[in-house]
Amino acid sequence: MECDLMETDIVESLEDLGYKGPLLEDGALSQAVSAGASSPEFTKLCAWLVSELRVLCKLEENVQATNSPSEAEEFQLEVSGLLGEMNCPYLSLTSGDVTKRLLIQKNCLLLLTYLISELEAARMLCVNAPPKKAQEGGGSEVFQELKGICIALGMSKPPANITMFQFFSGIEKKLKETLAKVPPNHVRKPLLRKPMGPAHWEKIEAINQAIANEYEVRRNLLIKRLDVTVQSFGWSDRAKSQIEKLAKVYQPKRSVLSPKSTISVAHLLAARQDLSKILRTSSGSIREKTACAINKVLMGRVQIFAKCRRPFIIAAENKSLAELMFYILPY
Repeated sequence: MECDLMETDIVESLEDLGYKGPLLEDGALSQAVSAGASSPEFTKLCAWLVSELRVLCKLEENVQATNSPSEAEEFQLEVSGLLGEMNCPYLSLTSGDVTKRLLIQKNCLLLLTYLISELEAARMLCVNAPPKKAQEGGGSEVFQELKGICIALGMSKPPANITMFQFFSGIEKKLKETLAKVPPNHVRKPLLRKPMGPAHWEKIEAINQAIANEYEVRRNLLIKRLDVTVQSFGWSDRAKSQIEKLAKVYQPKRSVLSPKSTISVAHLLAARQDLSKILRTSSGSIREKTACAINKVLMGRVQIFAKCRRPFIIAAENKSLAELMFYILPY
């Protein structure tokens, strides 16, 4: 009787949360929890609940759905790690043999109840959370972007009493009018087609920031390598007299190189499906148009002492400049 009541509450809660899976059908949930971790449908439901939680909460652990009963043990290990991170208070889910916890029907129902309650609480906190303060100076930047859109579309200055909904509706209408004048497929379908909510956009922004930080580190390294390489051109006695000329040519180009990424979430919204195509960069047909004369320059019979992790002498004869730079560039 207790399990039947729990199943009824779980089905009702899943409907409220927007779950559209097969376990809403009569008897499907009961059959799935009876098999527990051995049921792929049960693991898919758990994976869905966890994925929704991860959108709203900063969780490191994740749970993957299984495809066969043989993967039940791995699934239970993942669930154990997740519950440990979430500080789950139910001892039946956090103690005992980890490979047998979710083979018991009551434990499976308890797990679903716990994940559902956590997801409901997370969504309520997200809705009731105060709006984040706009970054200082962000308003003027947004204004300039919107102004640029209006100018590009040939729109007149909007009245002062216009609402944001009316303003963006006007932009959408003008965009449709403009697109109707261009040939079919002139603008391809968007790469991102799934609708997103505020929590999703915050997650995407966090991902973009993490990637941008890594990009900045990598670009700083490349710029440093470039500086060191250019400096090495002035080591010889003959080149020392040309250092000022070299700096005069190099510095203007160097000053415009920035380690900061200019990619934002707006670029994701603007991306089209053709951006996902992977093009070869080193095939024969591509290199015919991208190769330059410096690739054919070979060194004479000289030796170079390469300062790497393990210094060694390399023979430079019949090596291109590009090949030698592989040895000379700092690690």
